[in-house]
Amino acid sequence: MPVNILMPALSPTMEKGNLAKWLKKEGEKVKPGDVIAEIETDKATMEYEAIDEGTLAKIVVPEGTQDVPVNQLIAVLAEEGEDVKAAAAGAEKNAAPAAKPAAPAPKPASAGAPVASGETRPSGASREPQAQIRRPAEGERAPASKGELPVAAAHGADRVFSSPLARRLAKDAGIDLAWLRGSGPHGRVIARDVEAAKSGKELAAPAVATSAAAAPLAVQIPADDKIRALFEPGSYEVVPHDNIRKVIARRLLEAKLTIPHFYLTVDCNIDKLVAAREEINAAAVKDKEGKPAYKISVNDFVIKALALALQRVPDANVTWTEAAMLRHRHADIGVAVSIPGGLITPVIRKAEQKSLSAISNEMKDFAARARARKLKPEEYQGGSSAVSNLGMYGVKEFYAIINPPHATILSVGAGEERAVVRNGKIEAAHLMTVGLATDHRAVDGALGAVLLSAFKALIENPVMMVV
Repeated sequence: MPVNILMPALSPTMEKGNLAKWLKKEGEKVKPGDVIAEIETDKATMEYEAIDEGTLAKIVVPEGTQDVPVNQLIAVLAEEGEDVKAAAAGAEKNAAPAAKPAAPAPKPASAGAPVASGETRPSGASREPQAQIRRPAEGERAPASKGELPVAAAHGADRVFSSPLARRLAKDAGIDLAWLRGSGPHGRVIARDVEAAKSGKELAAPAVATSAAAAPLAVQIPADDKIRALFEPGSYEVVPHDNIRKVIARRLLEAKLTIPHFYLTVDCNIDKLVAAREEINAAAVKDKEGKPAYKISVNDFVIKALALALQRVPDANVTWTEAAMLRHRHADIGVAVSIPGGLITPVIRKAEQKSLSAISNEMKDFAARARARKLKPEEYQGGSSAVSNLGMYGVKEFYAIINPPHATILSVGAGEERAVVRNGKIEAAHLMTVGLATDHRAVDGALGAVLLSAFKALIENPVMMVV
């Protein structure tokens, strides 16, 4: 029997992937452990290893194909002694037609030209991410609203749950039910939702979903053609979104709409930290080539200080769920790393237990592999808090968006000399502004202030990090 090779789920949240490259050709022998393909997920490019032995009889999905659903047939392996041609013929018969090679970038649209209307999902495609936005088909009337129209993010299925009366009213008014956020049980569209759309009134905010897939978010997003109409034709270049940019956009939108952010700020005196850093780096052991074993950065101190602060304030080392609070035993700190097309947050596990040199070397390895898109899913998923540092760009103060499932994120600005008053005298000191964003459901203002105070005490007295 031929062995079907399916698109693997390389992370718990992966629904689709891009088949970047085939490393084996049709007719080549394959043994367990051989890397046969490179798969692009939303965050990384990963190698796909064979688990069976045989001959690669047929490549069903060509390299360069985007958005291949998980578990779709991508190739067929003929086992030892099996007829390769027969296996290949069987693969062609059973191949799914859903995946197609990536289309070239669209040309800039003229102000008066319509852009592509809503696409129809192929029957074999997997569920779309919950924030996928559906626009009405050409000629389809959308519900009236204030200026822009309420757009409902599509469910995984095409069906919209609605009452018979709502369907009749919507049909009479020429309104597409897919545009409405239902206020009935389980998101069901009912008559009052249609009446509200007809009158242009705002719909009552529904209860927050208990999971990302439980209910879509209602957001107001103008259609592409309306945005392009604001600019002179030919004055811009259309750069299609890649997978990572789509995922970042969806997750940030979800985070801001579903997490009640609360912000706190404090200035930290890092005179002692700067001195300690210089002393530690000067004492680093050097190899035969004269390279030091480590080079500690200010950000390494920040990671360590946040991890220890979370241990001192365990009620802030939590994750919110609808059923219960998850209080973490260890401080797993995600660190935002800029990569082409977006960012990723590799996680330093059990950071409270690691030395500054270990954190420094681990971060250097993570950053290099993140930019090469070689991180494994377990290296950037999860975590209990995160650090985002823009100090190297000269940014003094900012507030990052919380990265679920975290309940907090620390934003770090530039360390700089500023004038301070001590004992009635003006003196110079190295100050660094840090901002803390908290999920107010899990970490309220007072608790966030306690956490930030604990961080400040540690960062201002780095010797406490090694006690």
